[in-house]
Amino acid sequence: MISIVIAIHVVVCVVLVVAVLLQQGKGADIGAVFGGSSQTVFGSGGAGNFLTRLTGGLAVVYFATAIFLAYASTRRVTGSLLEHTAGHRTTAPVRVPMPVAPVAPAVPQPAPAPNK
Repeated sequence: MISIVIAIHVVVCVVLVVAVLLQQGKGADIGAVFGGSSQTVFGSGGAGNFLTRLTGGLAVVYFATAIFLAYASTRRVTGSLLEHTAGHRTTAPVRVPMPVAPVAPAVPQPAPAPNK
């Protein structure tokens, strides 16, 4: 299912790019008015309505497939990559404190007697 949507997404993307590149720019009409030749594929006034509608429809399909693929990719994630690797721990080792023997408080010793 995801592979089919990805294929549709790529095809729509390529056709959308071609449709946008085929459209004439705003400056092409001004050049055709003064007798200059317009360098557009469909002439100075042709195919504007068809290409505009085609571009809008392709944009809707492109965004719909993009949103579906984004939603589907978040639904497929089930956990971390580290949980499924073999031979590795998935949890940190538990540290148990070592028992400490009670220590008697230090008793001060008397000072040694001076030597004469």
